[in-house]
Amino acid sequence: MKKIFYLIIATVFMLSCSTKEAKVTIENTSNFDRLTELVEIPIDSIKDKKSVTDSLVYHVQTEDGVIIPSQVTYDRKIIFQPQLKANETKSFIITTGDPQDFEAKTYGRFITERKDDFAWENDRVAFRIYGPALIEIDGPSNGIDIWYKRTNDLIIDKWYKDDLAGVASYHDDHGEGLDDYKVGRTLGAGAMAPYVNNKLWLNENFISEELLDNGPLRTTFKLTYKDMDVDGKTVAENRTISLDAGSQFSKIVQAYTIKEPMTVAAGIVKRETGDSIIASVDKGYIVYAEPKTDKVSGIYLGLVFPQGINESKTDTYDVLNAKSNKKDTYSHVLAIATQQPNIPVTYYAGYGWSQFGFPTVADFEKYIQNFSEELKQPLIIKYK
Repeated sequence: MKKIFYLIIATVFMLSCSTKEAKVTIENTSNFDRLTELVEIPIDSIKDKKSVTDSLVYHVQTEDGVIIPSQVTYDRKIIFQPQLKANETKSFIITTGDPQDFEAKTYGRFITERKDDFAWENDRVAFRIYGPALIEIDGPSNGIDIWYKRTNDLIIDKWYKDDLAGVASYHDDHGEGLDDYKVGRTLGAGAMAPYVNNKLWLNENFISEELLDNGPLRTTFKLTYKDMDVDGKTVAENRTISLDAGSQFSKIVQAYTIKEPMTVAAGIVKRETGDSIIASVDKGYIVYAEPKTDKVSGIYLGLVFPQGINESKTDTYDVLNAKSNKKDTYSHVLAIATQQPNIPVTYYAGYGWSQFGFPTVADFEKYIQNFSEELKQPLIIKYK
């Protein structure tokens, strides 16, 4: 795994004749610190101030000339962490120069050596989702799996390598965390499905993947699924997922090809006993505390819908196990929303762990409350 990325980019800034730098001011109007949040500067927003050309390398500098980590994304945005305390304002200079080496804080890839998983992570959390090769072994599952991390290091490649080699199973904690989350034929830790006629319509594993960004500050990829039948109608599905450095949550842009509004639901699989649920429909989030297992405790999952949800409910269903040919029963905590034609649903799914920053479920809920406010009140950007 490469921990260092060379920021040689395809679209950057050509310095104008009159000046060699563009200046942006970033303001945090919140009464809490926003130290890891990324700010996005669309390249088109500074076209009037800079000539744009290809094959140059840009820098983002503080006012005293210190170059800070930054990235240009596939959708032509310059991103960086301004690291603002409550009610703080900072200015930054955008210019060009030599390539810079920055430590990667996000990473993801298609894991062909492990039955076509797609795994992604940052310096706080890790996730995976199942690909086509796993269907023959475990049956279909399009839910999101989570790996509990308690290290800022990137661990995906290491955990897969050691597990496949028989050196160390990632189902046991060797000092960095473990995979102890059970998905089965569910939405896992926050995937989405149509919810029509009070029924979840689950798709199968993704059929293709495309990596769009891969660090150092954001990893983005797109998964495409086979067309599915939803109450007699054929529906196509894709998901675009991104994860920023420092965040507990993946951003999910879920798209179904529909001609009329359709009810959809993001779900967190619900265990039989020992769990707890905090649902705030008016604030658009759900917190779910996993029950303690033999290996781990203090796991808190969350869903955040910036545009709000219609309702939250618990849904239980039976499914025939494709391998054992026996009936399995699953339950979800659902966040129910409506997708409009040609308008994907954007929401966030993630988790926190008592061993890595969130001693109690109340601490995680506070994080979600602040995270929701950040989405609704972005950092203020002023161009000079």
